[in-house]
Amino acid sequence: MPIIDIQLVTAADGAIADALTRDLADELGAVLQAAPGRVWVRLWALPSGHYAENGVADDPADLPVFVGVLHARAPRGEARAAEALALAQTVGRVVGRSPDRVHVLYAADGAGRIAFGGRLVV
Repeated sequence: MPIIDIQLVTAADGAIADALTRDLADELGAVLQAAPGRVWVRLWALPSGHYAENGVADDPADLPVFVGVLHARAPRGEARAAEALALAQTVGRVVGRSPDRVHVLYAADGAGRIAFGGRLVV
């Protein structure tokens, strides 16, 4: 299932290449070893003027990327740590950012909470 939401903090113009979402979906599908059509990626720009870190001056070369991950049943422990690292490395490579600036947040398991076409994932 995984649904992956990516917020890319961008320069003021907020331009994102049209092919970037497809590239991310394909690369993340490979990382997650998912069959075609099983990884959904939603990508949007967050203009740098709408993002700040307290006490830190903005450096356009060091803008972060926020990645939200929703699995039906997320991996736990070491498997989650390995997946988070692989996601950060892959997203960083595809969008041209350091993996150290890619921040991954796991949502609570989707099983029992999400329905596709009205059919609850159990």
